[in-house]
Amino acid sequence: MSLSASATLESPQRAPAQQQAPAPRADTPTAPNTIWYDGELIESGRPQASVHTHALHYGSGVFEGIRAYATKRGAAVFRLPEHLERMRKGAELLGMTFDVAEATGAVLATLRANRQGDAYIRPLAWYGDGSFGLDVAGHPQHLMVATSSTNVHLGGNRTRVSVSSWRRNPASALPPLKLCGAYVNSILAKREVKARGFDEAMFADDDGFVVECTGANLFIVRNGRVTAVEHRDALPGITRDTLIRLIGAESRPVSMEELRDADEVFACGTAAEVTSIHEIDGREYDPDSPVAREIAAVYARTVRGESAWSSGWLTEV
Repeated sequence: MSLSASATLESPQRAPAQQQAPAPRADTPTAPNTIWYDGELIESGRPQASVHTHALHYGSGVFEGIRAYATKRGAAVFRLPEHLERMRKGAELLGMTFDVAEATGAVLATLRANRQGDAYIRPLAWYGDGSFGLDVAGHPQHLMVATSSTNVHLGGNRTRVSVSSWRRNPASALPPLKLCGAYVNSILAKREVKARGFDEAMFADDDGFVVECTGANLFIVRNGRVTAVEHRDALPGITRDTLIRLIGAESRPVSMEELRDADEVFACGTAAEVTSIHEIDGREYDPDSPVAREIAAVYARTVRGESAWSSGWLTEV
């Protein structure tokens, strides 16, 4: 498949509405030392959580991983409304009040305060101090936003992956959202495969179908055709959705057998961006990854404001 020949790359059919937020540009990155915490900007070392914090004991929180990029017009956040809407859905399941407009302002204010262009953004909402027990009633709700230097997940040209013996949380038990407690599942899987010398874990289900990695969705390439792995237990990734729209990839279930027969496999996510997989349990893939490299270049242009899609997906800082 030649991506440059695909009309969807330069002619978006239904680009989402742009959200603009007038603000000073953030062109000069410095070490981030300011966070937004419950309505005010404070030094990052000031907050201290009580040992009775409910989220600490029971995982009663929800978070997002978001990226900002330096563009020719200044810093801009990629697909901020979509990230915060997904966060709102998680908060709603936990019974939290979550104001998307407030969270949007908090993200932008934190980036401005830290004067960052390229940045990784971590909003977190959680239940705080109170008595022990699963009931969240009576526990105060908190919201914070921290930013850091770009955190690249699965960075490198020879990412080695192994299938974990652990199964992904089934959607019938835990919805595929970024709920804090749900990520213990990923921690166990990653610890297991790293002990075997691999970089990342992949989940498969009991029927032999691919689910996702611990923090990234998967795509396969076969004879130039790009397919997005689809599974009900996988996080509906925003980067995954971006790539499907950009390149017109098919989305469907993929078996482990089909994965092994692929010419290329690549992972994608906010932190991972587009990362080629070199090996999965001894099966090595095309080391040049020509299709994945081209897709990564298209994605890079998009997040930095250089494609026809960018204007609808970037919120200026």
